[in-house]
Amino acid sequence: MGEEEKIKAGVLFCPVAPELKAIKLKTHNLNVDYNKTYEDETEKRAAILSELIGEFGEGGFIQGPIAFHYGKHTKIGKNFFANFNLTIQDDAEVIIGDNCNFGPNVTIVTPIHPMRADERKAILTPEGKEKRLCYAKPVHIGSDCWFGASVTVCPGVTIGDNCVIGAGSVVTRDIPAGCFAAGVPCRVIREITEADSMKYKPEILADNSVKKGSKMP
Repeated sequence: MGEEEKIKAGVLFCPVAPELKAIKLKTHNLNVDYNKTYEDETEKRAAILSELIGEFGEGGFIQGPIAFHYGKHTKIGKNFFANFNLTIQDDAEVIIGDNCNFGPNVTIVTPIHPMRADERKAILTPEGKEKRLCYAKPVHIGSDCWFGASVTVCPGVTIGDNCVIGAGSVVTRDIPAGCFAAGVPCRVIREITEADSMKYKPEILADNSVKKGSKMP
């Protein structure tokens, strides 16, 4: 079984294996290329992202700087927005739905290392060789989600559609659809309901208006 196959299978793999190092080197260099661009160099940025990310839907915008680990293991839907300093350590797959918005300093991680220090240093392979090994769990994020600044999503987490994750949260477990969740560790605070509509906040809505017929998904 190749190292990429081991990642997908959720078993221990060697992150410094040549086949994985080659993928990461290409991606890390593309990160640097993207981070050297100006915001209005849209064609240049689009070309880099098309080579860097597995899938990137139309209408998306990533402010930068960015830090993808593999890049090819990430799939992002339509109309995505990410503010400054997006980090995605996508050893395992990272799937992000449509119409998601991320504040600055959002981090998504998938790899997990052994808890014991001696096992972080080395584990014996079937051939009896000592190697540093880790494993990874995928992260799935639904559509129409908003993440506040400095949200961290940990390995193996699934976040449902229409969620709001409060700033500074560390998401260690699944969050069901339609919820506001926050904290360290992140927990569901409450459901998002009709009462959250801006039409009930006239002092903030000012002379703007909510679209007629708008309702909770």
